[in-house]
Amino acid sequence: MSVNKLRGNTQRPKTTEETSSPGFRISLDWNHIFSNPKNILAWGTFFIVLGLIMEISFLSYIITGLSDQSVIDGLGHESIRDAGRQTRNFFGVLGAVVSHFFVYRWFGVGALLLPLVPFIAGWKMAFGKELLSLTRTTKEVIFFTLWLSVMMGYVVLMSDKENTLSFVSGGIGYTINVVLFDWLKWGSVIPIIFAMFVFAVFFYDAKSAYEAWQLKNARPDVVPEAKENNVAPGSEEKVVAEERTFTSVVNDTYDDEEFEEKEPVKETVELETVSKVEVVPNVAPIVIPVAPVAPVAPAPAAPLKLELEVEDTTDHSNGQAEEAFEDEDINATVLREFGQYDPMLDLPTYQFPSIGLLNDAVDNQHEKVSQEELESNKTRIVDTLGSYGINISKIKATIGPTVTLYEIIPEAGVRISKIKNLEGDIALSLAALGIRIIAPMPGRGTIGIEVPNKNRETVFIRSVLSSDKFMKANYDLPIVLGKTISNDIHIVDLAKMPHLLMAGATGQGKSVGLNVILASLIYKKHPAELKFVLVDPKKVELTLFNKLERHFLAKLPNAEEAIITDTKKVIFTLNSLCIEMDSRYDLLKEASVRNLKEYNAKFAQRRLNPEKGHRFLPYIVLVIDELADLMMTAGKEVETPIARLAQLARAVGIHLVVATQRPSVKVITGLIKANFPARLSFRVTSSIDSRTILDMGGAEQLVGQGDMLLAINSEVIRLQCPFIDTREIEDVCEFIGAQRGYDDAYALPEYEGEDAAEGKADLNPDDFDGLLPDAARLIVTHQQGSTSLIQRKMKLGYNRAGRIMDQLELLGVVGPFTGSKARDVMFHDLSGLEEHLRVRGLL
Repeated sequence: MSVNKLRGNTQRPKTTEETSSPGFRISLDWNHIFSNPKNILAWGTFFIVLGLIMEISFLSYIITGLSDQSVIDGLGHESIRDAGRQTRNFFGVLGAVVSHFFVYRWFGVGALLLPLVPFIAGWKMAFGKELLSLTRTTKEVIFFTLWLSVMMGYVVLMSDKENTLSFVSGGIGYTINVVLFDWLKWGSVIPIIFAMFVFAVFFYDAKSAYEAWQLKNARPDVVPEAKENNVAPGSEEKVVAEERTFTSVVNDTYDDEEFEEKEPVKETVELETVSKVEVVPNVAPIVIPVAPVAPVAPAPAAPLKLELEVEDTTDHSNGQAEEAFEDEDINATVLREFGQYDPMLDLPTYQFPSIGLLNDAVDNQHEKVSQEELESNKTRIVDTLGSYGINISKIKATIGPTVTLYEIIPEAGVRISKIKNLEGDIALSLAALGIRIIAPMPGRGTIGIEVPNKNRETVFIRSVLSSDKFMKANYDLPIVLGKTISNDIHIVDLAKMPHLLMAGATGQGKSVGLNVILASLIYKKHPAELKFVLVDPKKVELTLFNKLERHFLAKLPNAEEAIITDTKKVIFTLNSLCIEMDSRYDLLKEASVRNLKEYNAKFAQRRLNPEKGHRFLPYIVLVIDELADLMMTAGKEVETPIARLAQLARAVGIHLVVATQRPSVKVITGLIKANFPARLSFRVTSSIDSRTILDMGGAEQLVGQGDMLLAINSEVIRLQCPFIDTREIEDVCEFIGAQRGYDDAYALPEYEGEDAAEGKADLNPDDFDGLLPDAARLIVTHQQGSTSLIQRKMKLGYNRAGRIMDQLELLGVVGPFTGSKARDVMFHDLSGLEEHLRVRGLL
C-alpha cells in the first residue's frame, strides 16, 4: 500500500483568520508570542522577579504580619496612601495583602515554598537551564505546602494559642485540623503522618531507596555466598551492565543484517543466579553472529550462563498482523507529513456569512414595561387574591421580552390548587390576553404568574447571533432558540437533544422558528461538517435555501431539486436516510468507536483507511416543515422510517427537526412522540393540542408571534423566538451560494422502491455502458458488489456507477439490492466471468 493512497486532502491547512468570518472566529498568533526570544526573556525575568517579590513579602509578613493586620482590615475605610504609611511589610500594601491571603488565610508558613515554582520557571525561560526539575518541583511544592499547613495546624491547635500562632498554619491547615480533631481528638496527627508516608513511598520510591540502603550497609556475614563464588560486593551492577551491552549488540546485529525492514527481534537474557557468576574486569563486548545462536561466556573461568530466546514476530501462516503493522506505519508517516485530515480544505476559500447581512437590532428599550404598569399589575394581583381570602407575604416581578413573571409567596396554610383555580379571575382583573400560572416554580418555592406585556419587545436575530454566548458556544450543533423571561439568550445543542418536535397553529411563528434554527447552524458550521435534508410539503417555506444546494444540502442521486416537496420522493428520502444510517453504523463498527464524533476524530488522525470505505462523515439534519400533510397522504410509509431514525440515528450524527401545525394524536403518534424528548410548542388552539405536544397544558395561553414553550428533560422554559425576515434569509443564502461549492449536493444512498423492477425491465442490452466489462472484473476481483467501489476505483460519478450496477444485476453478475449491505457476487473467478460476458456478446 503506498503512502499516496492515504493522503486525502494534502493542501496547506488554512489559518483561522483565512477560514472564518471577521465577526465569529478571532485568533492570536500564540506561537509567535511564546516563541520570540525577546518575549521569552521578558517573561522569564518577570517570573524570576515575581518569585523573589512573593518570597520577600511572605517572610516580611511572618515577621511583621500581626502589626499589618489592622491596616488590611481597614483598607476599605482609609486611603491607600495612609495605609501604605502604616504598613511594615517590605513591599507595602500589595505585599501585605498578598501575604495576608497566602499566609494568613490559606497556607501559613507553607506558603514560603510557593515562590519556588515561578522562580524556577522564569530561570528556565530566561537562561535555558533548569535549576531543578520544574515538573517534579511543582508536585513537591504543592504537597509540602498543603502538608506543612496541616501539620502546623495540628501544632497550633494543640498549643491553645490560636490567636497568636494562627498565621503559622493558615486558614486551610487550621480548618482541616478542627475537623480531624472532632473525629480523632489528639489522634488526628496519625492521618497527617500517614499522608507523608504515602507520598514518600510513591513519589520518592522509598522501597527501592530502602533496599539500596540495606545493600550498601549490609554486614559482612550477610554475603558469604558471594565470597564462595568469587563475586565481589557491588558486582551485580557490572552484570547488569554486561547484560545491557549484550542486548544492544544483538539488536544492532540483527537490525543490520537479517531484519532490515522489520521490527527488532526480541531477545531475553536470563542469568541463572547472580551469586554464581564471576565477572571479570575489562571483558570485551559479546558479539553474536547471525548464524546459530549459542551460549557465550566471557572467559573459560567464568561460568556465565546466557539463555537467548529469539522471538520471531513474523507469522508466515497469516499476514493480517503484518498488514496491520504496515497500515499503522503508513498512517503514522502520512500524519507526520501532512498533519491531521481537515475536511474544510475541500472548500478552502469558503467564508462564513457575516453579521452585517442581518438587519440591525432596533433599540426598543422604551417599549418595555413601565414602572406604573408593574405597580398596577402587582396591586391587582394582590387585591384579586385577597378578595378570595388568599394573603400574599411577598411578590417579585421579572420583566421579559414578551411577558412579565410575577413570583408570589402566599402565607402559610394557603393551598396551591386554590390559586390555580383563580387563573381566569386574575386574567379578568388584569385585562390580559391570557395568563399562565406555574404552581409551584421548579426549585424556587414560589408560585409564578406570567402576564403578557402591553408593549412587546422584538428579539432580532442579529442581537442573538452576535452575542458572545452564541459566538463562544462550544456545541456540536448549536442552535439559538430565543430569550428567556429573564432576557438570557437560550442556546441548546441539537446533537444532545437529539431530535426536536415542533408544533404551533398557523401564523404563530413556527416557520420563522425553523428559519432561525437553520440560520444558527449555517452561521456556526462549515459545509463540510453539516448537511441538511429539507422536506417542504407546502413548497413555499424552505425554497429560499435552494441556493445552498452545492454547500449544505443533501439529496438523492437522481433527484432534480434538493428541496423535497413530492410525497413519494419524501418516502424515498426517508428510506435512503435509513440506509445511510445503517451504512454509518457499519463504519463505526469497523472503526471500533461508539459515535460520530469519535469516528471523525479517528479519521482525522489518519487511523482509518479510505481504501477500505472509510470517509469523513458530516452531521445530517433532517427538517420536515409539515408532518401532518405527510401523515395524511403516506401514513405508515412515513411513520416507520421517521421512528427508525428517531430511535437509532443519534449516534451516527443524523438528527431530526419535525414541525406540524396540527399536533393531534393521529399526526404525532405514540411511536414518534416517544423518541422526541425535546418538544417546542408555539401557541396552539386548545389545551388538548398542548397536552399532545408537551404532555401538559399552557401552550394555548401563549400570546403568539414567537412566544413558545420548550419542554426538555422534564423542564419547561418560556422563550421568545428571534425574528428573521425573508430578505435576511435571501442575503445569507446568496452570499453562500455565490461562493465556490462542491460539484453537486451531498449524495444520499440510492433507494429502490416498487418502481425499481419496472425500470430494470426497460434496460436494453444494446445500451450497456462501455465500462461494463471492466466494472464486472472489478466486482469479481474484490468479491464486493458495491456501487461505491465502482465509484472509487473507476473514478465515476454516482449516477453512472449506479446504472452500471443495475446493468450488472440484469446480466446476472451481482444479486439484487439488499439495503445497506453489498450485493452478492455470482461469480467467484474471472474465467467464469469472461465466458459469461463472451456469451452475452460483450467481449
